[in-house]
Amino acid sequence: LLDDIVLTHSLFLPTERFLQQLHQQYPGGPWWATRAGLRRKRAVLAVLLHFLETYKGLLQEEESAGKVIKVRDPLLCPPRPPAAPALTPLVPQELYLLIMKDTSLYHELEDEILKLHQLVETVELKVADETPPPNKQVKPLFRHFRRIDSCLQTRVAFRGSDEIFCRVYMPDHSYVTIRSRLSASVQDILASVTEKLQYSEEQSARGDTLILVTMASSGEKAVLQPSEECVFTTLGINSHLFACTRDTFDSLVPLPEEIQVVPGDTEIHRAEPEDVANHLTAFHWELFRCIHELEFVDYVFHGERGRRETANLELLLQRCSEVQHWVGTELLLCEGLGKRAHLLKKLIKIAAICKQNQDMLSFYAIVIGLNNAAVSRLRLTWEKLPGKFKNLFRKFENLTDPCRNHKTYREVLSKMKPPLIPFVPLILKDLTFLHEGSKTLLDGLVNVEKLHCIAEKVRTVRKYRSRPLCLELEASPAQLQTKAYVRQLRVIDNQNLLFELSYKLEPGSQ
Repeated sequence: LLDDIVLTHSLFLPTERFLQQLHQQYPGGPWWATRAGLRRKRAVLAVLLHFLETYKGLLQEEESAGKVIKVRDPLLCPPRPPAAPALTPLVPQELYLLIMKDTSLYHELEDEILKLHQLVETVELKVADETPPPNKQVKPLFRHFRRIDSCLQTRVAFRGSDEIFCRVYMPDHSYVTIRSRLSASVQDILASVTEKLQYSEEQSARGDTLILVTMASSGEKAVLQPSEECVFTTLGINSHLFACTRDTFDSLVPLPEEIQVVPGDTEIHRAEPEDVANHLTAFHWELFRCIHELEFVDYVFHGERGRRETANLELLLQRCSEVQHWVGTELLLCEGLGKRAHLLKKLIKIAAICKQNQDMLSFYAIVIGLNNAAVSRLRLTWEKLPGKFKNLFRKFENLTDPCRNHKTYREVLSKMKPPLIPFVPLILKDLTFLHEGSKTLLDGLVNVEKLHCIAEKVRTVRKYRSRPLCLELEASPAQLQTKAYVRQLRVIDNQNLLFELSYKLEPGSQ
């Protein structure tokens, strides 16, 4: 029950109020000396310790949490106003100090208080006037920069305060590179672009104010509102940010490199299926490990922390979509029928090895990619596939069949032991069903059964990652080349363009 409450409290109680409630429940005054008071203190400490252990780094993004728990020097604490009534609760900032004072009074609480002190020191809670260190590392955001050195680095979790480089394009396809926080608002991004462009106040006064637009490779575009945050992680696979005036909005077109297609051999034709599959699994495990389990709750239920805490989950979802389009892109850029059939066989083999690695995310994405209408219509290609691989792919289709709420997949997954990478979109689907299927509050009371079901689903993520992934990957030049290829997939996500390529390869296929 404690874990249920800590995992799901943002659904019914924002963090600041949650911690204020804990503070109010921590006994003070004449009642603290009773045995019941000791039990209450221990109960509040148990909740607070579990909260800190669960949230850890996420608290760095919440000033409200820092204001409640942040360690404060007693000499710096403002004195209580003399006119205040005796029963006035202590201000929230004094919670930590109040608990620390009990160290000498209650030897029974010594272990819990010591653990609390260690956790608060570890978490390094954010202070409002804190300035970032001058040499803070700037992280390369997923897909935004194709640099070998950055793509080969082990992925680490993103936080809203992290700084990244990003390109913002102009209508003429020139661009400016800005340095920004991941959680920056559209208004902040436009301010940086304006500064880079040395955009004059005179232009702004004439009504030529810049707006920020997302542009997909298909030509779809949308204007972002000034208050929107964390737009970097919500971009599509081949989407980009454009800054323009409202007068030039209609003239925006996608970047040329996103719609120019040059058929030819890529690394997948030279690499062994085992190597590609193993590097897919290794990379997706890194991305999966970066997701905090609370991101699943925030993504579906839009907790009070908002989009800032779902960046790592959104990047993994982008990657899942990217692998799906990668399958179609590679096949439809392969012009020779025999070579294309061989590549189809290789992709099915890669899916089989990913399943063997218990990387169900890659497995699902590849099968979905092979079922793309632009690929499945290639009758001549599928006919040249050996019977053994046709039968194998039919089994894969049965495993990913959504009938009876993905019953076959769930049965296979239940027999797997960690470590494993699940098909993450299905977890989000289950959480959405739980959210929409019942109310969080019933007659003003928290629906504990709903919270328990949500927490149980989130705990499955904890279980899947309870053991480390052990894959033996060589560091040879060939392996590093395959690794770089897998982590920097170039894909076509424009379905119309994929169909054009498909009909060019096999015009008469149905």
